[in-house]
Amino acid sequence: MQRNESGQANLTAIVVLIGIIITGVWVWKRLSLETQEYVIDQAIPMAFAGLVIATGLLMLVRAFNRRRAQRRERAKLLAAFERATVREKKLEIAFALIEVNGYRVEGLESVVPALRDLFVTTLQRALGDKQHRIRGMAASHLGVLNDRTVIPLLLKTLEDDHAYVRSCAALGLGRLRASEAKEKLTTAMEEDWDQTVRSRSKEALERIKQS
Repeated sequence: MQRNESGQANLTAIVVLIGIIITGVWVWKRLSLETQEYVIDQAIPMAFAGLVIATGLLMLVRAFNRRRAQRRERAKLLAAFERATVREKKLEIAFALIEVNGYRVEGLESVVPALRDLFVTTLQRALGDKQHRIRGMAASHLGVLNDRTVIPLLLKTLEDDHAYVRSCAALGLGRLRASEAKEKLTTAMEEDWDQTVRSRSKEALERIKQS
């Protein structure tokens, strides 16, 4: 039933479009040469300019709506983070909060100390191969917080047994523009067996050079 209705709607739209085109051609042929020249010289450029302006305004409105939705979601996650008492749940919300905020620290200033402590303890205590993703996310998200006190920990994490964790540590150091990590990042870029670690280390060094 739904497919039939959809097919009929599409057919109707095609018929309407063809009707508009035929009508437009019919009207165009009956316009005087002077009117046609006016339309070509004046009306079409004006219509195009109007379309460009309308498109720009639409993009601005969409960007504004996205930012507003982002702020609402951030506020909701901030409140949930403050309420959460179970460590695992708090960590899950913290990861989501960083991601929703576009991996920026602006707007999260009130919870930066709590986020830092949570990520640091996670990086230090999460052990075992099954938790390598949690350790890696904690390392990369630490770099978002713009807190240089975590650089020594990230430097140590750059030697982790798991390649994913090492690559995330390199990402975190790059986000912090940690110039003191140049030597270790260069070594990782040149000698690590994992291609992702080498790529992340190279990206981090490029960020540091640009700072």
